[in-house]
Amino acid sequence: MERGNQTLPFPMSNNISSLSGSDAETPLLNDTVDDAVNYKGRSVLRSKSGGWRSAVFIIGVEVAERFAYYGISSNLITFLTGPMGQSTATAAENVNAWDGTASLLPLLGAFLADTFLGRYRTIVVASLLYVLGLGLLTVSALLPSLRASIYQTNKVSSSSVSEFQVVLFFFSLYLVAFAQGGHKPCVQAFGADQFDGHDPEESKAKSSFFNWWYFGLCAGSFAANWIVSYIQDNLNWGLGFGVPCIAMAVALVVFLCGTPTYRHRIIVQDKDSPFVRIGRVFILAIRNWKVKPLVLTTEAEYCGVHESSEQFKFLNKALAVRNGLKEEVKVSCSMEEVEEAKAVLRIVPIWGTCLIYGIVLGQCSTFFVKQAATMKRTVMAGFDIPAASIQSFDSLAIVLFIPIYDGILVPMASSYTGKPSGITTLQRIGAGIVLSVLSMALAAVVEMKRLKTAQEYGLVDKPNMTVPMSVWWLAPAYLLLGVADVFTMVGLQEFFYDQVPNELRSIGLALYLSIFGVGSFLSGFLISAIDEATSRDGHDSWFSSNLNRAHIDYFYWLLAVVSALGFAAYLYFARSYIYKL
Repeated sequence: MERGNQTLPFPMSNNISSLSGSDAETPLLNDTVDDAVNYKGRSVLRSKSGGWRSAVFIIGVEVAERFAYYGISSNLITFLTGPMGQSTATAAENVNAWDGTASLLPLLGAFLADTFLGRYRTIVVASLLYVLGLGLLTVSALLPSLRASIYQTNKVSSSSVSEFQVVLFFFSLYLVAFAQGGHKPCVQAFGADQFDGHDPEESKAKSSFFNWWYFGLCAGSFAANWIVSYIQDNLNWGLGFGVPCIAMAVALVVFLCGTPTYRHRIIVQDKDSPFVRIGRVFILAIRNWKVKPLVLTTEAEYCGVHESSEQFKFLNKALAVRNGLKEEVKVSCSMEEVEEAKAVLRIVPIWGTCLIYGIVLGQCSTFFVKQAATMKRTVMAGFDIPAASIQSFDSLAIVLFIPIYDGILVPMASSYTGKPSGITTLQRIGAGIVLSVLSMALAAVVEMKRLKTAQEYGLVDKPNMTVPMSVWWLAPAYLLLGVADVFTMVGLQEFFYDQVPNELRSIGLALYLSIFGVGSFLSGFLISAIDEATSRDGHDSWFSSNLNRAHIDYFYWLLAVVSALGFAAYLYFARSYIYKL
């Protein structure tokens, strides 16, 4: 038996097929988990492996990894506009480019995991690279010319940073992105693998796992937004980057401690790779493009295929290839393979119409933070909260709302709809998109008030002066986005895990992450284009470094309108979507 979607972490001492014949290795045959082995390649007992006993290790790792990642990303724009001396627009573009790369690289990491290394090995290798990248990032901040720049104002010029430091900093930053690309899709898929979908209780627990997984993710980011941002703003950037490095090293140790309890999924691989199967369907469908429907139907029936789904019927042309006379038919693809290709094709419109949601989320770590930096942040005499910590309201909303959603809303909806999850994943995603539209509209209104306040107090040309408006005005938009994340982000995770072929579940989760990668790149493109268009003829750009002369509110209104249009398109495709059985 060959290993399919999950390469085992260590060489197997015996062939898996021999395991069923060994009573010593399977003392309780009815308690064993099908299609799963432990790290030694032996059958696993349900009572001693997987489930929540393994998931807690993996969720713990995610908490630490997100603490490390958001310890860098949440305050990155402050570092770029501070010690690195970049303009607001350039810094926002760089943050979006890095965040986009970090969100797209999971496609590569998932491919390597599903095809070559397996999830366990990929997680270990990626974690080591993660620690190395964060270590080099710490070194780049500790070099002499940056060590003296404990960022407190916007007065540091780019001339104080050497070219070597810039190269080392961005090399380290993108090494972290590369490592995160291997870590992110595999850890979540590996966590979901700990639950047996064929067991009713574990299947229900798996749905709950996605909720609590996101709870842990947000708990890590919440801590980073307060602890790491404070260190970076008030102590020094070297320590601010060093703490995430230590957290990631601890995460690796925690992950390795859970090794004896993990289940490693195996699949009888008696057919081609899913990439080969899906690719062959599309190639043959194109090759048979001119085959008449009537002839094709006759050939399909001759091969034992009587019916197919009505969606994407052009792919049915891959079912058979005429070979000489009409009676001589060569079967090239099975109906199962055609339906597999259709399942992949169905998720493309959902992926595309969710991109605007990724653009909206890109503003949380860029312009929202710059707005907060201009506002009154004093909590008590002598203590100002870091501007980046305002992002914690997003995480706080998620941490508070997930238990409400999982413990109250799901049972209530389930009693009405009869569905174990309360509502479908596509309904869940759509609800979050609606909330994101409202969040952008609210953010625009708050920015209009901030600009008006700056005008009233004569601060338009005094960008370094604090606008006498509380930073808590930004909290409602963050809270609304947090609730939207509980619907859309978690829904997307579950949707892309369940709706791709079983062998490609790491790829499925990487596709979910790629929404935010492409969204970040689109956000950067929009910022660049709008900045160039609005700064002509001596006019102030929408994204002027002097935010009191900028018009970020216009940008937020634009995103609200585009999001509304995107939601209309999403509804069109979601209503006709056919779920994979």
